[in-house]
Amino acid sequence: MRKLFKILLKIIIILIIIITIITLYFTISDYNPDKKIIISQGENVTPLENKKITILSWNIGYAGLGNNMDFFYDGGKKVKDTKQQTLKNLNKIKTILDDYSYVDFILLQEVDVNSKRSYYINEKDTISKQLDNFISFFATNYKVQYIPFPISSPLGKVESGLITYSKNIPVSSVRYKYPGNYNWPKKLFLLDRCFICNRYPVNNGKQLIIINTHNSAYDKNGNLRQKQLNFLKKFITQEYNKGNYVIVAGDWNENPPDFNKIKHKKYKILKLKSINKNFMPKDWKWIFDPKTPTNRSLSSRYNKNTTKKTIIDFFLISPNIKNTEIKTINLDFENSDHQPILGEFKLKN
Repeated sequence: MRKLFKILLKIIIILIIIITIITLYFTISDYNPDKKIIISQGENVTPLENKKITILSWNIGYAGLGNNMDFFYDGGKKVKDTKQQTLKNLNKIKTILDDYSYVDFILLQEVDVNSKRSYYINEKDTISKQLDNFISFFATNYKVQYIPFPISSPLGKVESGLITYSKNIPVSSVRYKYPGNYNWPKKLFLLDRCFICNRYPVNNGKQLIIINTHNSAYDKNGNLRQKQLNFLKKFITQEYNKGNYVIVAGDWNENPPDFNKIKHKKYKILKLKSINKNFMPKDWKWIFDPKTPTNRSLSSRYNKNTTKKTIIDFFLISPNIKNTEIKTINLDFENSDHQPILGEFKLKN
């Protein structure tokens, strides 16, 4: 009996050592970017003419969340799609982006560069080759050496981020880190949220600020999302107070203000709420297409009639900008759990 106890004790000690080593590895290797990272700086930049500006924003779901997928994070069971289907999704996404390559800016979220879930395909380079008439600006927001969940089929390595494509050279392109994070050890395996800010001189002496954002999703009490919104609000109001033009677009993981006027159903896991209508001054405008959803639930594969859908992808513009067109491009969620949004804007004198 005493011998058996010693064996069990040794096994427990070995397990504790293994767990400690693994925990230390994940903690030490945790991606922890600076608050501000300069992606690019331009010299002798040609000012933009005060003309209409067209922007397409799309969370492409790393080409792995097409209409045949559910996902374990959202109440489903699957971890990743087949490589064949992932490549098919990516090729279709490239084709769609090429169809809209006449726009001035393309803002993408969830673009993988080296992830097991997308078979280590460098989607950033693949899409950039397709959009060869654009300049690209990439910011990492998800970099984990190994995600051990779910236990039965671990997600593995993930490296992914946001890309802003532009036909004009900006004065600067900067990655700004959102404040706050999940508690340890949860934060080791989730995204490090950020936004990309590109600055463009305008021929009237002001600057156009284009922001590509991807805000937190699995924040049950909403405190983390609110911290991010408060940080963004301070940033963009300061820019507007300088006289600059500001356009923010991306995946907010919240509904726009007054969204309760639109019929939708609650998701199984993702706790969605509308941004407070008084959050921004009244002369700032939230721009979205109320007729067409931009996101669908991943608790099961897509069914046009029964799958829950909502709007979490939209624009926010400063008072010195006029929105002249907005539409969600209805792709019936064939190749991503999000649909692209297309906006047209005019800078006021």
